[in-house]
Order: sequence, then C-alpha cells, then structure tokens
Amino acid sequence: MPRIPPTARKGLLTLHLVTSLGWLGADLVLLTLGIAVQRGADPAAVYPITALVGTVLFAPLSVLAWLIGVASALLTPWGLLRYRWVLVKLVLTTVMVGLVLFLLTPNLRHAGAVGAALPARDRADLVIAPAVSTSLMIIATVLSTYKPWGRRPAARPTLASHDRAATRM
Repeated sequence: MPRIPPTARKGLLTLHLVTSLGWLGADLVLLTLGIAVQRGADPAAVYPITALVGTVLFAPLSVLAWLIGVASALLTPWGLLRYRWVLVKLVLTTVMVGLVLFLLTPNLRHAGAVGAALPARDRADLVIAPAVSTSLMIIATVLSTYKPWGRRPAARPTLASHDRAATRM
C-alpha cells in the first residue's frame, strides 16, 4: 500500500475535516429548516430551500467526505481495515452516504416540488433523517478523536504458513 509524505497526509486530513464539517453544517441546516416547518414556517417557502441545500451542498459534501476519508485511510498507516474504529466509521459513513443519495435527496427534491402539499408523515421524515444523520456524524467524530478498540487482530496463521515458518528454522 503506498504511503504519502506527512505534508500530503496533513493536507488530506484537512480536506477530510473541511468536507466532513461542511456535511455536518449542511445537515444542521436541513434539521433547522425541517424543525422550522414543524413549528409553523411556510413549507412552500422552506422546502425549495431545503431541496437546494440538499442537492447542492449536502449530497456532494457527503460523497466528497466519504471519498477523501477512504483515500486517507488507504494512503496512511491507519489503513481501511486495520483498526476497528476506522472500519466502524467506514461502515457508518457508507450507510449514511447511501441513505443521503438514494433516500433523503429524492425526498428533499420532492418536498421542494410539492411544498405545502407534502403530507405530515413526510414532513416528519425531513426532521428525523437529519437528526439521525447528525447523531451518526457526531459518533464518527468521537471515533476519530478517541480511536477506541485498538488494532484488529491479525489473521490466524494457517497450517501452511506454520509449516513454512518451521522449515525456515
């Protein structure tokens, strides 16, 4: 696996932080707009803005954060599967990006198109989804900060590798 120099690694980390923070910020904006509608704001005015934030900021930033995170894991000593916290973060982020692209973004576009005609159940989804997403991003941040669980155990040696080691002695 290729490794990159420390300066490039810091640049990649900075890009990951910026895109991740942008994703979190866009998520909080979506949550705020969803709550505003629940508290009486005009859905005909709010939902087109929600659709714009979702398609122009939220979805692209989620994909960029995921891509840069994967590149960072592959090009640094952390690796993609070497540490449990990286693996958990990868799974969380992959699931979130999938939900953003295939569920939330189409729902935001639909809400933007129908405005006040959006049913109450769908309006609640536009609050619940960003609330869950924000919570998962905070969990991913905690994992990155504290790096729990340590390294994943190495694969157990097979009988063939044990025999090779014995013949070298």
